[in-house]
Amino acid sequence: MSLTTMLVRRYSKQATLSSLAKSLTDLKVEPTIKSKHPTKPARTRFAPSPTGFLHLGSLRTALYNYLLAKSTGGKFILRIEDTDRTRLVSGAEQNIFEVLKWCGLKLDEGPKSGGKYGPYRQSDRKEIYLKYANILLESGLAYKCYCSKERLTGLRISARRLKPPTTVTYDRECFDKRKRRVELPHVIRFKSPDKYPPFHDLLHGELNLQPQYNEKDRRYDDFVILKEDGMPTYHFANVIDDHFMKITHVVRGEEWLPSTPKHIALYNAFGWTPPEFIHIPLLTSLEDKKLSKRQGDLNIFELRDAGVLPEALINFVALFGWAPSRGLGEKFNEVMGMSDLIKNFSIDQLTKGNAKVDRSKLLYFNKMHIKRKFENNRELAELVDNHYPSFSMYSTEPRAYFTKLLKYMSSSLTTLNNLDEKIRTTYLHLYEKFDYSEFKVPCEDTKKILEFALKNGFEQTIDELTSTGIKKTDILKSYRFALVGNQPGMTIPQIMELLGDEEVEQKITRALEYL
Repeated sequence: MSLTTMLVRRYSKQATLSSLAKSLTDLKVEPTIKSKHPTKPARTRFAPSPTGFLHLGSLRTALYNYLLAKSTGGKFILRIEDTDRTRLVSGAEQNIFEVLKWCGLKLDEGPKSGGKYGPYRQSDRKEIYLKYANILLESGLAYKCYCSKERLTGLRISARRLKPPTTVTYDRECFDKRKRRVELPHVIRFKSPDKYPPFHDLLHGELNLQPQYNEKDRRYDDFVILKEDGMPTYHFANVIDDHFMKITHVVRGEEWLPSTPKHIALYNAFGWTPPEFIHIPLLTSLEDKKLSKRQGDLNIFELRDAGVLPEALINFVALFGWAPSRGLGEKFNEVMGMSDLIKNFSIDQLTKGNAKVDRSKLLYFNKMHIKRKFENNRELAELVDNHYPSFSMYSTEPRAYFTKLLKYMSSSLTTLNNLDEKIRTTYLHLYEKFDYSEFKVPCEDTKKILEFALKNGFEQTIDELTSTGIKKTDILKSYRFALVGNQPGMTIPQIMELLGDEEVEQKITRALEYL
């Protein structure tokens, strides 16, 4: 009988999970599952197509590849997959570089940074693809296809009408007649195996994905590898490039799982060893619908312009299907910077289920990272330097005052948008001579509390009045009423420090006059 089974039997059905977890922890039971995280430096790549601006899903793919590389001391490569010339979007490639830089994903190799396995833009690698397509032609593992678009459309329609329908459509018309064709415009097709080999995915395990055939009208999964314009398809180019760029691990979306058998077959055709594959789950809304650009899979810079910090966005995106390892019953702090993510990242903690995007969580992370930023003296000084000039028109207070003001404001800030206006409003509100009748008096002891506070100060007021039975919360609420009119935000000691003794005394006096 295993140790775990003995412990489970020892506890009654009413035993709490935490007590069982504590016993396992106390006994130092070590996990026996072998880690799938690489022990050698990984070479990973992010290979976006510049057919649109980067959104949350593509950023997560880039981030997981980056974290896998950096957590193993490896290299992170950017490759631009621009072979679909008809769908390129102006400015999209530049957007890729700018988003990665803004998010702190530093490239080791890429179109701009270079590297010994370039070029890193697929449109510059056309001759390489042609060379290896010809190798497959010569070996009989590929063939030229001259079929018209109309014929191919007809094959797709007829495939759907078969009973059972088939998920592959081509009938190998051109493979059977390849020696009788004169040279005409054509594509090059890969001759797929009758049965695809199973493959291993580090997240999903052993997979055996096969097309559905109709044996009475046999069709084949002979996919195109080189288009009529000489450009490769995604399937062909990514295999060639990953091999020659020495990519060890491919992290990509789950939607590419059905294509992986094709890629494995190409690796086998060349006699190459495939990289390790990790297919991460879809991003969905809270209603479990796949995200789209219209449903909220936002352009990254739309989030930046909404006041989201890159640190918060990276923290938010990292947890779409991953969480740090922790012991039984142990909690972890979800608020992490890039160094924390690199230190903790492991593919062992990736999850298979769809990751739901909750925007309220993004705002929470943004609030926490603003607080972190304001607690960092260097970053706070930079922020003051950037915003201080806008204060001079309405204040002669020294720089140290505004540094303190920013630090104390951090707990009430969700974004840094309109920061100048928020600082100005907060500053003016501290010294505002507002009408106390607009606010509710906190408790029946408020007058007594403020009278005592005027003579004895904050700490003595807390100590002595709580000993008489007055609640501390009522004392704090009464102070807030007098100083800022019940407005939430900074703590009472912070407000008093910013106002100074004289201003605090004046405000309490005014509140008492009203009462």
